Amino acid sequence: MLTKEELLEAPEADYMNEAQIAFFKATLEQLRQDTMDSIEAAKQTLANPPEHNDDADRAAYEEESRLALRIVDRERKLLPKIEAAMRRIATGDFGYCLESGEPIGIPRLLLRPTAELCAEVKAINERRESAYRDA
Repeated sequence: MLTKEELLEAPEADYMNEAQIAFFKATLEQLRQDTMDSIEAAKQTLANPPEHNDDADRAAYEEESRLALRIVDRERKLLPKIEAAMRRIATGDFGYCLESGEPIGIPRLLLRPTAELCAEVKAINERRESAYRDA
């Protein structure tokens, strides 16, 4: 299995070769498992609230629960993105921008293995969204 350093040092001609695909497939599988484990742990924690005799303890627990629910919601939204990335691996499209077809790049994929767009297209889309939001 390749290391992150080896991925970053690889020549551009090796982009999305078998070893790189295997690395990202394993990364995505681990991310999926970690995400599912985190969601399950949060569910267990929320399902068994401790007894609180003090209003301050109860308020602190409610705030922690609210934060845990937000994290679970974000992680729940991550699962379909992981599945989509796994499908792109299966079809041979992983690592390439869905809009431009250009390589997304190893550094970006290491930070966000579920990335669908190259940095340039993502930046353009974000500027458009910002312009529409401000209008």
